[in-house]
Amino acid sequence: MQTNFRPEQLTTPEMQESEKILRTCVHCGFCTATCPTYLLLGDELDSPRGRIYLIKEMLESGKPASEEVTKHVDRCLSCLSCMTTCPSGVHYMHLVDHARAHIEETYRRPWHDRLVRTLLAAVLPYPARFRAALIAARLAKPLRGTVARLPGVGARLSAMLELAPAALPAGEREYRTVHPAEGPRRGRVALLSGCAQPVLDPGINAAAIRLLNRHGVEVVLAEGEGCCGALVHHMGREAAGHAFARRNIDAWTREIEEGGLDAIIITASGCGTTIKDYGFMFRNDPAYADKARRVSGLAKDITEYLAALPLAPQTDVGNLTVAYHSACSMQHGQQIREEPKKLLRKAGFAVKDVPEGHICCGSAGTYNILQPQIAGQLRERKVDNIEKTGATIVATGNIGCMTQIGKGFADRGRPVPVVHTVELIDWATGGPRPRALAG
Repeated sequence: MQTNFRPEQLTTPEMQESEKILRTCVHCGFCTATCPTYLLLGDELDSPRGRIYLIKEMLESGKPASEEVTKHVDRCLSCLSCMTTCPSGVHYMHLVDHARAHIEETYRRPWHDRLVRTLLAAVLPYPARFRAALIAARLAKPLRGTVARLPGVGARLSAMLELAPAALPAGEREYRTVHPAEGPRRGRVALLSGCAQPVLDPGINAAAIRLLNRHGVEVVLAEGEGCCGALVHHMGREAAGHAFARRNIDAWTREIEEGGLDAIIITASGCGTTIKDYGFMFRNDPAYADKARRVSGLAKDITEYLAALPLAPQTDVGNLTVAYHSACSMQHGQQIREEPKKLLRKAGFAVKDVPEGHICCGSAGTYNILQPQIAGQLRERKVDNIEKTGATIVATGNIGCMTQIGKGFADRGRPVPVVHTVELIDWATGGPRPRALAG
């Protein structure tokens, strides 16, 4: 794609990178075939190619973002299916991240949009605040019909209430910094605690710790780490996202230098995609470039790391068929597709691929709150396809997908448990039966 930036516009690393990405695009349109919003809406401007044109015009003009550009960029899920499809290697993720930061800096959103985004940024990345918000949401659920009619904010606040679980599990995290390996130590890893996941389902990281310890891996919970920064970063709040990232980089760098780490393990694939991108995010920061690159190089999804361990099934899991939902951040963001399914099969489960598995479920971080109508359509499409498999369990590697798909089945009155892949592997190799499968 030909670009027309003025020389003075290309003085920042961000603009230089975006210009390079734009020039990579050859207008082929292959991306439109796998873009969820284009499939639903049929609008070229709601396809990656259309958004690329809008972003190009916005950046070249040097003007503040318009309402039209903001609308179509906001509708992007950042599922990155387009990057898997693109034959030219267009790095759409970095381009749309730059566009969102530009929008956040130059466009004044309507009051209700600012309110909801500020609320999400102030609550979701902080476990204590998030837990308190979910308790309040549980009490407010009977009022969601009234809430839905509020002007401007109704649909989004109603979506928050609908997604809030009826009950919160008790915290399972042990506040030790080190969980020692059982028997001879074969490795030492840090585990991301995260923000939303330990509140919604602390059993995920508990299963990961048990599983790793049982197979000779020492697990460290680094003091000071927390939210990876993805939730605010994808809302265009670049400074806030970088602040969370720096905190994690500092925490893990201390562990690397003091005791050494073989890997940094992530059990939420959305976080994994972002942490693996820390090296790019801080490439021009003299104080953090090397540290961020080292952290990104050590980052691994839990299934990547488990694939190299000698796991042996110890429990007969019965005749259970699992539909494996590959989160977009897993298959498109990290290009991890086969490892989770191989691990599940080795553990004794029959694994089914979900039709249209490359299409997003509509969770996408805060998307199912900020764009509830589109997210709801994608959820229904995903649940329809999962039901076609005839599976009795859904497994996935991302807490957002678990919440989104779980709501889809709950709305249909279908008791289909949605569990994290690591919980099933932990169970099959000597751990407890996942709570979602109880009874």
